[in-house]
Amino acid sequence: MTMEAGGGTQTVPEDSGVDGGFDRRSFLKAGIGVAGFAAATTLLNACTSDGDGDTAGTTTEAPSGTDAPATSVALTQDGPEIEWDMATSWPAALVTLFGSANFFAEQVSRLTGGRFKINPRPAGEIVGGLEVLPTVRDEGVPSGHTASYYYVGLSPVQQFGTAVPFGLTQRQQNAWLYKGGGLDMLNEFYAEEHGIIAFPAGGTGCQMGGWFTKELNSVSDLQGLKMRIPGLAGRVLESLGGEQVTLPGGEILPAIQQGAIDGAEFVGPTDDLILGLHEFDGDLFYYHPGWWEPGTAVEVQFPLSLWNDLPPEYQAAIEIAAASANINTIADYDVRNQADLQTIKGFASIREFPAELMAAFKEETENVLDGVAAEDSRFAAILEPWRAFRDGIAEWHGLAERSFLTQQTQF
Repeated sequence: MTMEAGGGTQTVPEDSGVDGGFDRRSFLKAGIGVAGFAAATTLLNACTSDGDGDTAGTTTEAPSGTDAPATSVALTQDGPEIEWDMATSWPAALVTLFGSANFFAEQVSRLTGGRFKINPRPAGEIVGGLEVLPTVRDEGVPSGHTASYYYVGLSPVQQFGTAVPFGLTQRQQNAWLYKGGGLDMLNEFYAEEHGIIAFPAGGTGCQMGGWFTKELNSVSDLQGLKMRIPGLAGRVLESLGGEQVTLPGGEILPAIQQGAIDGAEFVGPTDDLILGLHEFDGDLFYYHPGWWEPGTAVEVQFPLSLWNDLPPEYQAAIEIAAASANINTIADYDVRNQADLQTIKGFASIREFPAELMAAFKEETENVLDGVAAEDSRFAAILEPWRAFRDGIAEWHGLAERSFLTQQTQF
């Protein structure tokens, strides 16, 4: 059976046994979480053939102590040939984030012997950078690569998929998603709200706090400040007197050139230089930390109706490729950002947000989160366990990791 979506052709087997409907809750219980990692071992170990040329299936048990089911994937030599387009939120120039989409697609192809091809398209080629999720939801394109919090206008729950202000570091975000129940909760929400499934497929690490043409010493310096800033962090800024401007990465430089914004943030040294965030006129101040994004996740997203038609080994390949891209992307950022920071030091003043501002940001963040939870029961249902996880893991990392990093700088 051949189907058209978003300009791409997809071919699925006629005998897939899918009747066009799906039970989202039963799927979610069986299809996500650590099962993807069990499937990784399955795919890697199931590459021997018997005498008839058929590939033997292998069953891999989920790690002990988890509630994930065992995953059994039988690899076949003649899986269906499928080719999908992937809408992304990133300009092609972003070797990090658009590169993450490319890396993911390459791994899917490699794991399926080239039979399942996904073609990432830069923002604007299929849809705009802030239109990816709705287009995937409506099956205008069979796959997407985007940041969940771009869509808090659809639901504030979307914030959890990328980063929550004053929330989790990159390591902690991965722990929450993969082992702390975060991905299960998010995909249950995604299924019910949008009819999609998503997997983390890239992280940036802690981000910078943005570019400004004046020093920020107190809350009064935020009055009337028009800043490109995403998600619920924009509500925090507005509560303190600033103005949120929401833009995809490729539209930040034109906004700077037109004088439409007074400050901007995207990720950090590498991406910011590529996108031209340093091209404000006048003196430049590059602030840190990005308190709204201490650790992030970008996602690959798929309509559940199409996902359920995929052979199990192709679903496993997607989960494995996404996890691989998640690791690869943060490693890429950590290598690139340290070098590009040295370039920025040559023309901009690197500043830390003063304690007064950080305290105001933190207090208002908690007020915003509480206010959203009071208005949205689904947000509240995730916020409560998320906060418990945040506080618990912060205590642990404070004992183990932060004390080491503090002492390391003293030698």
